[in-house]
Amino acid sequence: MRTRIGLQADNAKELSGLLNDLLANLQIFYMNVRGFHWNIKGDKFFELHLKFEELYNDVLLKIDEVAERVLTLGSTPYHSFSNYITYSDIKEIGNVNEGNECLASIVDSFEILLKKERILLEKAGSYSDEGTSSLMSDYIREQEKLVWMYSAYLS
Repeated sequence: MRTRIGLQADNAKELSGLLNDLLANLQIFYMNVRGFHWNIKGDKFFELHLKFEELYNDVLLKIDEVAERVLTLGSTPYHSFSNYITYSDIKEIGNVNEGNECLASIVDSFEILLKKERILLEKAGSYSDEGTSSLMSDYIREQEKLVWMYSAYLS
């Protein structure tokens, strides 16, 4: 059986599950970065405050894109914090206000996201799901560059 967009229904369901897992991780990552933005202190305040705002705005767009992709595939996106906390490999971080600690957490979170996105890219490619493949390819490219930049900052 095929979905309305022409994918095998079982494949679409599997991809939706992987996308929901990514969605949970993106939501926790978003809240962590939002907290970094609010609580950053120190001599790099202005620089990092703006950088964290830029990052959480980008993550918020990705959250919406991933949720809409789940819907496009015929499933329901996670939409409760209990789901996000249960399924996310990225853990909530609170009371962090030191720049390097925030950045190290961001780089660690990108490592988790990139692994999940690569799995999605591979699966989507094998199922001829160009929509999911394209989304993941864009995310991977962007996030690899951010990992390089944040890591250079930390060096």
